[in-house]
Amino acid sequence: MGILYLVRHGQASLGAADYDQLSPVGERQCQALGAYWRSRGLRFDAVLSGGLRRHVQSLAGIAAGLSQPDLPAVQLRPGLNEYDSEALIRSVYSGDLARPVDAESARQHFRLLRAGLRAWMAGQSQPQGMASYAEFSAGVAAALAHVREQCEGHVLLVSSGGPISTAIGQLLQASSEAVIDLNLRIRNSAVTEFSFNPKRHAMLTFNVLPHLNSPDQAGMVTSA
Repeated sequence: MGILYLVRHGQASLGAADYDQLSPVGERQCQALGAYWRSRGLRFDAVLSGGLRRHVQSLAGIAAGLSQPDLPAVQLRPGLNEYDSEALIRSVYSGDLARPVDAESARQHFRLLRAGLRAWMAGQSQPQGMASYAEFSAGVAAALAHVREQCEGHVLLVSSGGPISTAIGQLLQASSEAVIDLNLRIRNSAVTEFSFNPKRHAMLTFNVLPHLNSPDQAGMVTSA
């Protein structure tokens, strides 16, 4: 039996012109996670990642904190890439979009994102430039199958809230609404653990931040 550690990327740049870039806080979150694992003697036997910039940067931060000399080469899997939030919102809303730079505009952003996710997952919309949700889900399932069939020991997987919540939904046979709720609750650099064997995965933990649990790290807990 092995353990799969699914990590959501560190804090990116919500509200900036380019979201796909870790913030300084996001870099520190990922380095802290790697250092936490190093302090507990954890070593990885395989590493999988999405190919987005925030995934690659998060993995670099984790690796820097982990300091594992023989860390395996990263297996990039497109099926672990996130959906396009703006395309989802545009599929259900044609008005002006304010950048989510304050509390009210962030609430509006996530209300519209939830509506876009509902329509996409139900097959009621086709956001521009995106695959169907069935294809997106199949990419996640293929990554999980690869872990079951090709990996053993401790496996690190770095991705985003969409693929991770979809993976959980597949394990638990959860409703679309439940998967959306999971998606929007996964925190930056949070860890979800699955046990696995060649036949199946099982969930052990969800959305934990053991590397950010001291009082002086309270300001490093983020969700967007």
